Formats: sequence, structure tokens, C-alpha cells
Amino acid sequence: MEQLVNEMKMEFLANSINEGFARVAVGAFVTELNPTIDELADIKTAVSEAVTNCIIHGYEQKEGRIWIQCSIVGKQVEISITDTGKGIRDIQQAMEPLFTTKPELERSGMGFAFMEAFMDEVEVVSELWKGTCVTMRKTIGEG
Repeated sequence: MEQLVNEMKMEFLANSINEGFARVAVGAFVTELNPTIDELADIKTAVSEAVTNCIIHGYEQKEGRIWIQCSIVGKQVEISITDTGKGIRDIQQAMEPLFTTKPELERSGMGFAFMEAFMDEVEVVSELWKGTCVTMRKTIGEG
């Protein structure tokens, strides 16, 4: 079993301005694995989608906090993004491409589809009125 190489945790307000901060922070964290530009872009896009989901859907653009935990084991990065927002009623439906609960905001419904396309694994755990945790994994240097 491979040993933990590095780990970081951070917490920030669920404000749309912090989506860019989350992208850059996670991107900087994974640089020790020497990812390609494409791998780095994939990770940053997946993080953006997950953080945006917390802000738009979890907290409905109201006050809240988002937690990100990243770890590196071997060549794999694991990123967990958690909120304590309203949760997801039907995870399977929410993960269907083009499904959105916010059509009035012109949401494309592709957030989870992008996460799944850009990462090797995506797991979603959610409980109504308690929050959601999206955990994504990607192995660097295998693509």
C-alpha cells in the first residue's frame, strides 16, 4: 500500500469570488506531481464545478462555508469538496447530463458530467438539509 505523500485542508466562504481561489489553491497543491497542462486544467475545472455546485445549489447563493481536503498518495490526488447546504434529493438524477434544478439561472446541468469526464473517479454523498461531499480522484501521469 502506498504511503500518504502530502495533504492539505482549507475552508472558505461560499462566495462565487472564491471559486477561482479554490481552483488555484488545488492546482498549486498538485504541482508536486508534475502534472501536464491538460491534467492540471482537468483538475481545476472539476474543482470549479464542485465549488460552484456548493454555492449555487447547496447554499442557493446564501451564506455558507465550503471545505476542501486534498491528499496525494503515490501519483493519485484525492480532492473532497464539502458543504453543509441543502443536500441533493436524488443523486443519480442530479448526475445525469443536462439535469438542473436551476434552469432560471441558465445552468447547463453539466457540472457532474464535467467532473466525471475530467477525473478518474467521482463519488457523491449527500443528505437532505445536512450537506454534500463530492470526492474526486485522478492519477497523474497515466493519460
